[in-house]
Formats: sequence, C-alpha cells, structure tokens
Amino acid sequence: MRERHSDLLFSAPVASGHKAFLYLLFEHQSSFDPWIGLRLLEYMLLIWQGYLKKYPEVSALPIILPVVLAQNDRVWEVKTQFADLLDTPEELQTVFHPWVPDFRFQLLQLAEMPFEAIRRTPAGILVLRTMKAERLKKLLDAVVWDEALLVQVPRVLLQQVLRYILGADIDKGAFEHKLQEIEEPQTRAEAMTLAQQYHHLGRQEGRQEGRQEGRQEGLLKGRQEDVLEALEIRFEKVPEGLVEAVRSIQDEAHLRRLHRTAIRCSSLEDFAADL
Repeated sequence: MRERHSDLLFSAPVASGHKAFLYLLFEHQSSFDPWIGLRLLEYMLLIWQGYLKKYPEVSALPIILPVVLAQNDRVWEVKTQFADLLDTPEELQTVFHPWVPDFRFQLLQLAEMPFEAIRRTPAGILVLRTMKAERLKKLLDAVVWDEALLVQVPRVLLQQVLRYILGADIDKGAFEHKLQEIEEPQTRAEAMTLAQQYHHLGRQEGRQEGRQEGRQEGLLKGRQEDVLEALEIRFEKVPEGLVEAVRSIQDEAHLRRLHRTAIRCSSLEDFAADL
C-alpha cells in the first residue's frame, strides 16, 4: 500500500457535448480540518489549470463535483458550503454573494455510516468497512471478515486489504485464527500464504517501528509530490535542483506551506525564495 491513492479524478458525460469531473478527496487524518473547503478550492483550481494546458482551445471549463470521504472515528462538524467559511455579515450576504466564490462539496463520513449501511459492490463494501474498522480498532471483527464479501472481491484487492490489516496494531494470533476460519479453500489458502510471506519479512518486534516509519515516509513523499505537481502544472518544467530541494524536506508543516506557495507564487524564483 505504499502507492499514494489519496485522491481520484473521474470524468463523465453530463449532456450531449458536455462533461464533468468528479473529484474524490480521501481524508485519512484522525483530527478534522475545518478548512477542507479551502483545500478543495485549491485542488479544483489545479485541475482546471491542468485542463487548460491540455486543451488550450476550449472556451469553457468542465464542472467539478467535489466529494470528500473522511476516515474519521467520530462525526465532524464541517461546513460543506464554501461561502460559510467567509466572514460575511449576515445582513450583507445577499449583497456580497455575486462577488465571492462559492460551491458545495459532498462530505461522506465513515463515522456516521453503520457497517451494515455501507452498500454497492462487494469490493467497495469491504474496503470501506476495513477503513472504518481501522479507526475503531475492529479490524478482526466479523464485519470485515464477512466471507460472503471475501470470496467475491478480486484477489489483488483481497491481498491489499490483508496487508492493510497486518500493517495495523492487531493481535497476530487472532489474525491467523481468522484466516483458518475462512471456509472457501482457495481464499483461505491465498490468505494464509500472504500472511506467511509477511511474517518472513522480519521479526515481529521490528515491524512496529517499520510501520510507523513507513507511514511517515509515505505521508512526506505524498506531500512532496503535491508540491512538485503544483509547480509542474503552473510552470511545466521544474529545475532538477528545485526538485531535489523539495524532496529533501522532511517537515510536513513546511511542505503544506510550500504547496500553497506553489499554487500562488508568480514565478519559480519566488517559490525558491520560500524554501
């Protein structure tokens, strides 16, 4: 699971000759960010800027429908209307509304979805149940180990889910017992083979430290790539020295600030001055 799949962008026709983008942001942090709407606006601008670079001849931009899937353990009180983030006196909202940007985003919170209420495909149900269970420390509960789901999902996805579970702080003995309880022979054999391969990677004492380091390393790498992607969209070619400088930064807060600078700066020189 080292690949970064934090957001996804889909396109779909909405009418004859028209299409829209569906932007999915996966929010994995445990504490909520009241400024999700502002981040979404930044990402939407990047999508539109990238679209114009790819199709400079267009006369109109596609609609973007933003959706946030939050892997939280309790319900967040988040404003889903961008205009609600602005300090506008109530009596002047109608006056100022034509002059300020505004949009609404769809917020899907796993914390307010009972396990049994998660619907759609077996693969989608298993993934969302696993993500919800991880926050609640229920990765070994029956809602995740539903054999009716396990036997229907693609093998590669089942392997990813099992790796995700093994990477969490769980009772390894209880995990192996869950594997043995799987009745379908092929699924049980594949799952047990994967578990054996995982155990051969090193001693159990070293795995805890490795997981923490790996998660932090993956998070920092994702932040670095966000900054570089914003620069590439804005200025196309980024000097190798600047790329190396960004990838050498190991402070997450610094990388967050640089991401905003990459979106707003007028030149690569201005960006480099903030490094």
